[in-house]
Amino acid sequence: MTAFQHDMKPILILGGTGKTGRRIADQLAAQGLPVRIGSRAARPSFDWENRASWAPSLEGVGAVYISYYPDLAAPGAAEVIGAFADLAVGLGVKRLVLLSGRGEPEAQRAEERVRQSGADWTVLRCSWFMQNFSEGFVLDAVMAGEVALPVGAVGEPFIDADDIADVAVAAFTDNRHIGQLYELTGPRLLTFAEAIAEIATVAGRDIRFVEIGAADFKAGLAAAQLPRDFVELLMMLFTEVLDGRNEHVVDDVSRALGRAARDFTDYAKNAAAAGIWAEAQ
Repeated sequence: MTAFQHDMKPILILGGTGKTGRRIADQLAAQGLPVRIGSRAARPSFDWENRASWAPSLEGVGAVYISYYPDLAAPGAAEVIGAFADLAVGLGVKRLVLLSGRGEPEAQRAEERVRQSGADWTVLRCSWFMQNFSEGFVLDAVMAGEVALPVGAVGEPFIDADDIADVAVAAFTDNRHIGQLYELTGPRLLTFAEAIAEIATVAGRDIRFVEIGAADFKAGLAAAQLPRDFVELLMMLFTEVLDGRNEHVVDDVSRALGRAARDFTDYAKNAAAAGIWAEAQ
């Protein structure tokens, strides 16, 4: 018997309105499982920076999807995740599924804290989301026709957020995923320039990629009046994590789901067909 012996307690989805969280919540709800969204706008409200909000959101919960804001790569994230996981287990939560990142030392420390919590755990260690180009911070640049980033010809195995959601849902509904660390990547490597070229082709638009220096990138972020902590996080992700350390593909989507990971070309075609990158009329 591999099916999760679900006691019908709610599954708390932290970041439940984000790229992966809302997909997971929709799938679980479609299966008739009770879902609670964890966000500042939810009731009860959940805020990573307000620890007093954690316990009310966890009350009566049986499992949690942990998506940390702004990112597990941020300094101090592991301590926050550890404190949350310990509280969750203390309040009766049985299962934790953690969204993590590849090649990020702080994220790997957070994974260890979840493993030590005493909960049944699953870790999803993910590459860069394809949806960053259609739902994330790169979208504005794509729409403007020029994506300028401080990254060169480094291959990244972009992962579809739908694949992440599928694995997360499997982890909540099938006991064979307990104690598994899945490294989730797409099926092939693309540079950012190649990814933008594919988007330009399917969108039928002139969109170009420009490699810029780290100092210019940082200056642009500061000019956009982004929070200092977020600027520092993006700088670290682009100048350290994208140094080639993740330049390889892993078949853990197949190991978890028994099918291949979605390809970037299919993602781009679907996003273009949905009008995501269409020019305003």
